[in-house]
Amino acid sequence: MNSLSIFGTSSDAGKSTLSFAITYLLHHRGIKVAPFKAQNVSNNSKVCDDGGEIAIPQHFAAEAIGIKTSHFMNPILIKSGFQNSAHLIINGKAVGEKDTIQYYEDIDTLKPHAKKAFKKLLKEYECIVAEGAGSPVELNLMDKDLSNIYIADTFNTKIILVADIERGGVFASIVGVYALLPEKLRKNVLGVIINKFRGDMRLFYDGVHIIEERFGIKVLGVVPYKAFNLGFEDSQSLMNYTQDTKNALIRVGVIRLPHISNFTDFEPLVADGEIELSFISNPSEVSTCQILILPGSKRVVDDLAWLRERGFCEHLLSHEKTIIAICGGYEMMFERLLDPWHVESEQKEVSGLGRLKGDVVFAQEKIVQKGCYRVFRTMVEGYEIHNAVAKKRVKRKKNLYGTFIHGIFESDALREKIFSEVDSRYKGYCFKDYKTKAITDFTSHVSEHVDIDFIESELRNDREA
Repeated sequence: MNSLSIFGTSSDAGKSTLSFAITYLLHHRGIKVAPFKAQNVSNNSKVCDDGGEIAIPQHFAAEAIGIKTSHFMNPILIKSGFQNSAHLIINGKAVGEKDTIQYYEDIDTLKPHAKKAFKKLLKEYECIVAEGAGSPVELNLMDKDLSNIYIADTFNTKIILVADIERGGVFASIVGVYALLPEKLRKNVLGVIINKFRGDMRLFYDGVHIIEERFGIKVLGVVPYKAFNLGFEDSQSLMNYTQDTKNALIRVGVIRLPHISNFTDFEPLVADGEIELSFISNPSEVSTCQILILPGSKRVVDDLAWLRERGFCEHLLSHEKTIIAICGGYEMMFERLLDPWHVESEQKEVSGLGRLKGDVVFAQEKIVQKGCYRVFRTMVEGYEIHNAVAKKRVKRKKNLYGTFIHGIFESDALREKIFSEVDSRYKGYCFKDYKTKAITDFTSHVSEHVDIDFIESELRNDREA
């Protein structure tokens, strides 16, 4: 059986959500399928079942179809590094910082990792759905493109193009990408999915005809826009969330740090009808919030300096509001941040906000683990990804809740405990049920508008392209 690559004709075309949906739909058609992305650039990651660290979309897609998450699903992950460097994670393990230019000069040394991971998955699964990255035809970078060209060429995958009609210029983006693909890959293109359509579908009937007749590219479907507030890959996609706030009781403000990480922590709050969630960048916005969240950060020292420059500190030191500090935000709450090995910055010692007594120390070895934790007297499932070490991974001091643990808001009991203290009318909801329904509704929506029968038949067709 063939594997499948999902290429976008632009960035943020919806590759992640459509890759997930197609993976899910193929799985429910009886195909043994797994998600994959050779290289991802994101500060948003989760801990796998095998103990490695991978980007959210592949973890989310695997979890949604009930298969074990593995570092093979995303063998190369890049996070924000110090100054012009990248924090590099290979095969689920952090290997340190690398200058960005040097990273691309050494790209050939990473290809074996991507190849090995893909081949490893092929031993266990019939079909791999490989998400691309950005545009596959950045001509000056095509020889360095691991996620698109390298995987599609090496494994002769079938290809689906995804075009974002919201951006405008959809015809030019489709024909441009198709024409610039290497000839071998053009022959493997099954067609294009037009994504994020708004309005009357009849208005695009002529558009479908033009793409198929003039360009010779099959239109596999036109997918109307549908919000899907799960599996956010990056902060850009996060800002596209939608929320029904007509019954909201509590306004929660998440400080949008420049290097915010693990922002999928807040998906349960986006879905909560009793919560109005806002991402705030200015202290003037704090006054309307009853709860202030200081989130995770990939560059804790830099983001702490940003908080001070912006004037957030007086609000974070105030005892008037409930404050929840997670991972990097928790680290900022201590008296001192010590960095003897320059894991975070050139400074060996930085003053913290001082709400919590003691120091945090940035260790050379990163803590990456998942499990059940006791958080604020409630058992929750969560995970840790951090270099800093403190005496306790969880601490409450009056109206300040601090923890290293990510994923705490997925616990219905914990949300009810914290938010009912802020407003006694808060009742909560079942996030697990919401998540199951959201996944079913979204994938059914995609199935209704995309020719999955054709895609499946072409994947099962093992003829040489």
